[in-house]
Amino acid sequence: MKIHIREIDHVVIRATKVETMARFYCDVLGCSVEKEQRDLGLTQLRAGRSLIDLLQVGAKLDHAENGVPGTGRNMDHVCLRIDPFDAEALKAHLVEHGARLGELGQRYGADGYGQSLYLFDPEGNMVELKGPPEAAHVTSL
Repeated sequence: MKIHIREIDHVVIRATKVETMARFYCDVLGCSVEKEQRDLGLTQLRAGRSLIDLLQVGAKLDHAENGVPGTGRNMDHVCLRIDPFDAEALKAHLVEHGARLGELGQRYGADGYGQSLYLFDPEGNMVELKGPPEAAHVTSL
């Protein structure tokens, strides 16, 4: 059997303040609340075709060995593909909402090379906003 990966289904982030995190991902990054399962301590956010799950520390589904919220060590980063990508407008929007910015650069992603911008959510997790791929460069020999 060969497994064929189609796309990222979801990312789970352990959070100490799920409501603050949900507001950030919804109000600043454009996600929407898909489903809340308060009895499990889980809030699921729609991020395009994927989900970002916010898991309350200490909740029924939580496992302390899975990371340390608030230190940015519960995952490396989540990359959200966006279109269009206007670096200056993005930076202004994020700064206006109190986000801490990281580096802007050309990075490789699922669709190829394109601009991307790193930022940090309220609990220190790194988020990458990835723009559309650049047109392939034709080189002559």
